[in-house]
Amino acid sequence: MTVQVTYVDAGELYVSWRWEHDPDNPRVLILPRDRVGPPLAALADALPTSRPGESAHQALTRALSRGALADRDRERVLSTSLAAALVPAQLARELDAVILAGDQLHVRVQPSPSTTQVPWETLRVDEAERFVHNARLSILTPATVRNARTRRVSPSTGPVAGAVDPPTPLGRVLGEIPEALAALDVLDRDTLRPALAEAGRFLYVGHVTTAAHALDARLHLAQGPLTAADLLGWRIPNRAALIACESGGDHRYAEPSGLVAALVHGGAEYVTATRWVLPTDAGLTALLPGFTAPAGGTLAAAVLAVHDAQQQEDPVAALNDWQREQADRWESTGAPESTPLVWAAFGTAYAPAPPS
Repeated sequence: MTVQVTYVDAGELYVSWRWEHDPDNPRVLILPRDRVGPPLAALADALPTSRPGESAHQALTRALSRGALADRDRERVLSTSLAAALVPAQLARELDAVILAGDQLHVRVQPSPSTTQVPWETLRVDEAERFVHNARLSILTPATVRNARTRRVSPSTGPVAGAVDPPTPLGRVLGEIPEALAALDVLDRDTLRPALAEAGRFLYVGHVTTAAHALDARLHLAQGPLTAADLLGWRIPNRAALIACESGGDHRYAEPSGLVAALVHGGAEYVTATRWVLPTDAGLTALLPGFTAPAGGTLAAAVLAVHDAQQQEDPVAALNDWQREQADRWESTGAPESTPLVWAAFGTAYAPAPPS
């Protein structure tokens, strides 16, 4: 069973939800800002996203050296408080009823600007388990995007179009390209569009920069960046992954029309992107106490996990499976190499074909 949960900032935080098998009976509740504000502020303090007046290095230092997502005990408190604040009791009871009945549960979340960086998969719904232990979690794009009359979902057949760590003035993000991805062409600004026109999947690993407007979010490639606005009108493969800092930041804007929306509009059914700045292995090694980079690298392992999930019949479930394994490892060991700062950064927007 599938439920759509939507958050709206309008002074207070409003949450509405409707079950897809019962669309005529939505529920709406107000979550007072004085209740949701403190855990959201604690989350912001734990993330390596720069605050006003803060450099990128200062933000990374704050998150990695003393942030709650770098410490298992404090992360447990944070994820519990976020769940208590953002999942109202009535919704929790309805979710529990589905789980107890033995039905498969899919929760599709449309965040508001204030909740766009919430790692929904990590929320502790009870003492022992997280949201991802009991449900598939995906991001719900706005109806104006996913149900646009001109939108046509692309087939999932075809080759992989890749731009893995392209050379740009912003530098590389991987120490070494994983062997499984080494054969992919590193597409640039000139060769990307024709490659996407024939592809079944698109994998990007590199840099994304954001701006004052969502349409100006930029995907950096050799020969120059592409904005979300540039991508409108392109044919996009069925599955896409943008492994780059804040590539999934569409919902931070009043009009969520960034890179994810552009890919969905162009034909993508599944888009995996990141909620916050992804720390590199160099940053983790330098700033996260006790961190030792595993063979191949932590970020490279995440890239491969996303790449593998995109090949599966259900990329949402496959990515959630990997996140569940990472969550269990973090819970049992607290090892810095398993920090949620990496695996919880990813979310997959699921946008099936619009109704006829």
